[in-house]
Amino acid sequence: MKERLEDIAAAMVAPGKGLLAADESTATIKKRLDSIGVESTETSRRDYRQMLFTADEAMRSYISGVILYEETLFQKTDDGRPLVEIIRAAGAVPGIKVDAGAKPMANFPGETITEGLDGLRDRLAKYYEAGARFAKWRAVVAISDTLPSYGAIKANSQALARYAALCQEAGIVPIVEPEVLMDGEPGTHTIERSQEVTEETLRITFEELADQRVRLEGMILKPSMVIDGKKARKASVQEVAERTVRVLKRTVPAAVPGIAFLSGGQSTEEATAHLSAINAIGSLPWRVTFSYGRALQAEALAAWSGKPENVAAGQRAFIHRAKMCSLAAKGEWKKELEQAA
Repeated sequence: MKERLEDIAAAMVAPGKGLLAADESTATIKKRLDSIGVESTETSRRDYRQMLFTADEAMRSYISGVILYEETLFQKTDDGRPLVEIIRAAGAVPGIKVDAGAKPMANFPGETITEGLDGLRDRLAKYYEAGARFAKWRAVVAISDTLPSYGAIKANSQALARYAALCQEAGIVPIVEPEVLMDGEPGTHTIERSQEVTEETLRITFEELADQRVRLEGMILKPSMVIDGKKARKASVQEVAERTVRVLKRTVPAAVPGIAFLSGGQSTEEATAHLSAINAIGSLPWRVTFSYGRALQAEALAAWSGKPENVAAGQRAFIHRAKMCSLAAKGEWKKELEQAA
């Protein structure tokens, strides 16, 4: 008997918990490990992720699920236990990134289309067998004065919807991630422009999801926040929160159980502050939480530095950050709490 999609989705957005995005591709995790002077090998990648997943307090109290890269889904700890079982034992849901990355879109200069639909049905069956109960697919929306084009938003939204339908057929909850790039080129867009593009992107995404008969109760949305470009940052935390909530209320049906934001180019503290301000607005029809990668891991990575004797320090850093994000998911984070640590 397969679990109900609605129950899995509800567990993924349990109060005060959020998702750890540990699904960096081999190329991305190499950059992360390079930054601390560690060679990227299957073992070093496993050791790093094992450190995070065995941080018991963080995993039990603050993390509802973990997005894995395919390699990690099938890896075992240094003492032979499948990493998926470690995640499950902590009460979190294992998930898997299934897209094949954003590739240049033909006839659309400066825009991309995410690939990976071919063979996805068979891959999902294999991932389900391995223990994955949710999946993630990221569409990338370039933003400037002239981009995105309607054609690129439409094509990416359609791919997201087709992926989501295949996931639900397989008993897997789809995370639908249309990311409007805060740090894309040239990165000088205003927050007004971000609001306009985010609203259009989400509107078209939900139209496509409806056309593909995706059950809204069995999916999670992973959007970007409404934020000005990385070279034009001047909006206050409050303004980002208010504009983001306005766009979500206009576009995201109340039937969607939860929204888990990506951190996309924000600093660790910024991503935490914005999430807390959004939740502090209150009376939202969905659970609103985090699905952070770098914003959950940066401090732990630095504290660990690839040394076995630093595992405990890396775990402490991860526990602290997960706790801060958990408070933000309840609208209770305060800057002073960072200093206290």
